[in-house]
Amino acid sequence: MKKCFFCLIVVLTLANGFFVTANGQNVQLLYDLGHTLYSDLSGRPNVTTTVEMYKPDKWGSTFLFTDITYFTDGAAGAYWEISREFNVTKNKRWAAHIEYNGGATSLEHTAIASRFQHALLLGGAWNWASADYSKTFSLQALYKQYFKGMGRKGFAGFQATAVWGLNFAKGLLTFSGFADLWYDPDVNGKLILLSQPQFWVNLNTLKGMNGVNLSLGTEVEVSNNFIFNDNGDNNKFFVIPSLAAKWTF
Repeated sequence: MKKCFFCLIVVLTLANGFFVTANGQNVQLLYDLGHTLYSDLSGRPNVTTTVEMYKPDKWGSTFLFTDITYFTDGAAGAYWEISREFNVTKNKRWAAHIEYNGGATSLEHTAIASRFQHALLLGGAWNWASADYSKTFSLQALYKQYFKGMGRKGFAGFQATAVWGLNFAKGLLTFSGFADLWYDPDVNGKLILLSQPQFWVNLNTLKGMNGVNLSLGTEVEVSNNFIFNDNGDNNKFFVIPSLAAKWTF
């Protein structure tokens, strides 16, 4: 599903100038426009909430997020990812990476369920950050093992991931996101693409907004062979924007 846009290194902007820390937790609220823009996505959930955490330590770092999607009559499903990296070089550029993906969905929405098939990922990562952490970038090459479930057999494959973050205009603006490409034998071309770039305006950098750690912006979901339409097919390319708000702790 989605892994946010929240980089391997989470950058927080605080009111007095541009101050950065490598710890980060945030809650996001997104209103999805897919059901409005595409006639075959009328059954797509309208609202998603996301909770994210990134925490480094002397051994490496931990990242996790949880997405919950909603219809007007209640929650449609929940999905989460958790990953752990262990530094393998003194400069912390190279790391060993282990990750779990999985979730659950209501029985009414079985098309969504196949996106929640449990998976374990193992591999390596190359991480880079500027001296002030205003720019971050990560590349991951991972072995991906899907486990039997949700009406599908288990299978092995790969995933390539890029994650980025950029703060500019004295911390007022943030451009961040990720791109995943992974193997799935049951889709056209046997590859799934998912990218979710985000653009934020950080209100706590404005005069008189000290302590208001609210960001407003957008997330755009770009995917191929990922989203299930109303007919239960997932063989199309979509570009779906959303309106988003984020509070950073």
